[in-house]
Amino acid sequence: MTASPPPTPPPTSPFKRWLLEDANQTPEAEGFYEDAQAAEAQHHTHAWWQVMCLTGVDYFSTLGYQPGIAALAAGALSPFATLVLVLVTLFGALPMYRRVAQESPHGDGSISMLERLLSFWPSKLLVLALLGFVATGFVITITLSAADAAAHMTENPLLKSALEGKQLIVTMALILALGAVFLKGFKEAIGIAVVIVIAYLSLSSVVVVKGLMLVMAQPHLFSDWFAALGHAYASPLALIGAALLVFPQLALGLSGFETGVVVMPLIKGDATDTEHAPTGRIRNGKKLLTTAALIMSVFLIASSVVTTLLIPAAAFQPGGAANGRALAYLAHTQLGEIFGTAYDVSTIAILWFAGASAMAGLLNIVPRYLPRYGMAPDWARMSRPLVLVFISIALLVTLAFKANVDEQAGAYATGVLALMTSAAVAVTLSALRHKERGLTVAFTLISAVFIYTSAVTIISRPEGLLIALLFIAVILAVSIASRVQRSFELRVSSVIFDDSAKTLLREFPIRPLRLVAHDVGPSTPQDYAEAELEARQMAHLPDGVPFIFLEIQVDDASEFSDVVEVTGVRVGPYSVLRAQGSSVPNAIAALMLNLRGKGAPPQVYMRWSDDSPLSLTLRFLLAGQGDVPPLTHEILRRAEPDMNRRPIVHVGG
Repeated sequence: MTASPPPTPPPTSPFKRWLLEDANQTPEAEGFYEDAQAAEAQHHTHAWWQVMCLTGVDYFSTLGYQPGIAALAAGALSPFATLVLVLVTLFGALPMYRRVAQESPHGDGSISMLERLLSFWPSKLLVLALLGFVATGFVITITLSAADAAAHMTENPLLKSALEGKQLIVTMALILALGAVFLKGFKEAIGIAVVIVIAYLSLSSVVVVKGLMLVMAQPHLFSDWFAALGHAYASPLALIGAALLVFPQLALGLSGFETGVVVMPLIKGDATDTEHAPTGRIRNGKKLLTTAALIMSVFLIASSVVTTLLIPAAAFQPGGAANGRALAYLAHTQLGEIFGTAYDVSTIAILWFAGASAMAGLLNIVPRYLPRYGMAPDWARMSRPLVLVFISIALLVTLAFKANVDEQAGAYATGVLALMTSAAVAVTLSALRHKERGLTVAFTLISAVFIYTSAVTIISRPEGLLIALLFIAVILAVSIASRVQRSFELRVSSVIFDDSAKTLLREFPIRPLRLVAHDVGPSTPQDYAEAELEARQMAHLPDGVPFIFLEIQVDDASEFSDVVEVTGVRVGPYSVLRAQGSSVPNAIAALMLNLRGKGAPPQVYMRWSDDSPLSLTLRFLLAGQGDVPPLTHEILRRAEPDMNRRPIVHVGG
């Protein structure tokens, strides 16, 4: 038996109909976050290497700006600092996210692992805070990638004269184009991603190999480089220490791991996979993570070496020809303008599509968490309104940073590192819970690395934390307002009666069915006798009229929608229905609606509370209780507009 509010009438305005036309469409199985209704869908899955290309448009696209940022941050030390990044990638992030893939194969990611470790409101607040960092990472991915794509366009010899000085305008145009794609509909993403990633990595390989050949042909480049390092650092230990200190500024090269586990529902598993044991999907998900990490590690080291040795340091500075586009600079100078332009096109495509990957993540993560908590308006389930919101935010961030790639690096790294730190803590606690001592020690060390890196990044580039805190504040404000506004919704998905409850209801002698609300507590026959006397005197229940006691036990008041389970018991001569739900008024209203028959609607008898209105309001919002009679009546009034069909609430003093 189910209880649900009446459907919302369709909007009358043509614009609103277009904006909300996906409101009643069944979610596709594809997406960065697997929808619960499509958890077992298999017909939209793809080979793991194809899905790797989808996550790779985000991960591999960092090659477009990572070598330049590394050179700007570390100078001649860039290859060693990049080596530290690769070591952290292979021996820190990779094993950590392989564990996340093992424990969260349905696309929940590391956030849900932490959500499961906590309960009630602390769990919800933690998720909301992490969503602020998710929003930071994904929004800055859109803006930074678009800015770097614009930089490649404005520095291209064929376009430079027309676009010079217009990087901000070009960046905003790219973001608007991205929004237009999602407003129309985003399909066949994997096929597009495969083409872009193969083209980009192939052309990047040509640039890197050509660069290595040039370096090998000029041995003096190595000797000059080592001589410069020898003058700058007194010993190898000093060099290693400096590389470790610079590493946090290169942390944005770790992006893509969280996306890698989020896209797992798209990975084709084995025919024997089940929802609870998708062994093949997990195995192939680990292949995806490992292969992507190995490919990226090779490119990071090789690109850092060739860009450091072949590009003058001045070219990396703001306004320099290699700033934000080191490999593209080599493509033009070493392989000619035709090849360089082709490389620019592939770079622009993957950077722009990295924004599409981030947008897809935002469009899936917001509906996944906030509506389930009751902390988002109804339109948050619909893609087009969310696209307009996120594109507007991205445009504001672009204006704030003036489309500068270097200025956004700190904010991007903050979002990425916050997610990776939460993942590190999650897998550490998971290993501790499973009593895996060796893994617990290893993951603790990895967590320490990411906590340190996050702290250094935040201290040196606090704008990332400020943006994340702004997102968190907005999310909390919207969430609280939405939860308050939606408090009167009938938010019970179903009511389940066990056999004893069904038997008790069948044996009730007369109609209408009458229920008397009773607090959960002592349950002796004498207690119920006193409750009966009070109900007949104060709630004006006629003498001799039979009734059933109703008791509601709140299990988790932080949950917005849940299933109410009802059992029946007898205590002496009294019949009692005992139910569990997240909110007393909602559980009573849902139960009453489910007990309606063809005759008179059921009736419930309650008494007023003596507590203050403010205290009752807070108890309702936080603990699912509060001033039950008027709240129950309001929920019933909204759920059933027909007064002849609406259950009746009696209240006495």
